[in-house]
Amino acid sequence: MLKDTYPLYLANEAVQSNTDLAVTDKFTGEVAFRVALADATTIDAGIAAAVQAAEPMAKMASYERQNVLAHCVTRFTERFDELAYALCVEAGKPIKDAEGEVGRLIDTFRIAAEESVRMTGEVQPLDIAPRAKGYMGMWKRVPIGPCSFISPFNFPLNLAAHKIAPAIAVGCPFVMKPASRTPLGAIIMGEVLAETNLPKGAFSILPASRDGADLFTTDDRLKLLSFTGSPDVGWDLKARCGKKKVVLELGGNAAVIIDADADLDDALERVIFGAFYQSGQSCIGVQRIIIHAQVYDRFRDMLVARTKTLVAGNPHDRNTFIGPMIDVKEAARLDGWIQEAVASGATLLCGGKRTGAMLEATLLEGVPRDAKANREEAFGPLAILSKFTDFDVALDEVNDSKFGLQAGIFTRDLFKMFESWDRLDVGGVVINDVPSYRVDNMPYGGVKDSGLGREGVRFAMEDMTEIRNLVIRR
Repeated sequence: MLKDTYPLYLANEAVQSNTDLAVTDKFTGEVAFRVALADATTIDAGIAAAVQAAEPMAKMASYERQNVLAHCVTRFTERFDELAYALCVEAGKPIKDAEGEVGRLIDTFRIAAEESVRMTGEVQPLDIAPRAKGYMGMWKRVPIGPCSFISPFNFPLNLAAHKIAPAIAVGCPFVMKPASRTPLGAIIMGEVLAETNLPKGAFSILPASRDGADLFTTDDRLKLLSFTGSPDVGWDLKARCGKKKVVLELGGNAAVIIDADADLDDALERVIFGAFYQSGQSCIGVQRIIIHAQVYDRFRDMLVARTKTLVAGNPHDRNTFIGPMIDVKEAARLDGWIQEAVASGATLLCGGKRTGAMLEATLLEGVPRDAKANREEAFGPLAILSKFTDFDVALDEVNDSKFGLQAGIFTRDLFKMFESWDRLDVGGVVINDVPSYRVDNMPYGGVKDSGLGREGVRFAMEDMTEIRNLVIRR
């Protein structure tokens, strides 16, 4: 289903300038296809084209932007199997998970199509004092201008969609750097966008090496940088991006609390999903499982037994739940954290074996509070268990992290639900589900080292616009 080579997209047009980027099948390790790699000259040309496209993009009527997004929904639906297969190859994502992500890609563009005709403003009375008698105000939102997008490898379709679709919805031209290890999803989006009547220069999709991509961050012609990826890289980009607005969606080591009154059978399946979905390579994956002492032993045993049944292997097999991590280096890193925790006194409950990029679904208990497996972002198939008796102390444990993306609470107590919402220093609290749950129209983002700003189509649209005020003296 895949071609041998794919172009980049410069100012809406396919350009096969080279085949320098080799993209591997993450399960076999073999080169699956090659993609054109953008150099600094090409990136500069993409930014210049976006600047030229800013005015015609801003002048597009709402229905015209909506038509572009609706076309994408239709074409992504028609190419559903192709997109899922490509994702399975380039990301090593189990095919069922890949199909789920294509569904979310379609959802995100559909939501953006709906929101593209809802960019409303407000009429505001100004006569709050005698000096303002006879004055009134109105404000509206206008596109911020050319945007820079950098997307990650773990959700190469949907996280790119959460940047591209809102930009089109508000009328912002953009340049995008997809992750070098998983560029194909964004390239296929470029193929579909090239079928539309977007103004020339409205989009450029430019795979590039990290070393050669400084212009995405430093160029002053760009008015917004939206980055999704690791905290170290994200905060460094923010420090170097100058005056432009910045949205950062970074890492996490999300926690879930299992209270004494939780439905354990229900919680089990959701925790398994949250911890090991797409081999744990999710910033809101369940990493810390905090269990009430009354149900700790029972839930731990249930969790270990269920984890041992997970099928690992070829992501193209529909029975596979655990596929490879993105590369051997990442699998070796997390394997080292597991061994470090065990050497420091943690108990290995199951898993813990690695073959190349394949790492078994792993559960630990008794992990020291200062171990990397507890403090850092695992970003792989690892979860750690701990016990609590006092709910307030459990909330403190959730907050005892430099990250603050989302948290999950399994409880039937209404007061504990609201206490969690008040006290947890995170971007989102999910009740009776895992922190890994996300719907694509909700505000999504974190605090602390987890980032700045919010995604979710409507909220990203707000970031990609400025408020322009009008004052009238009558």
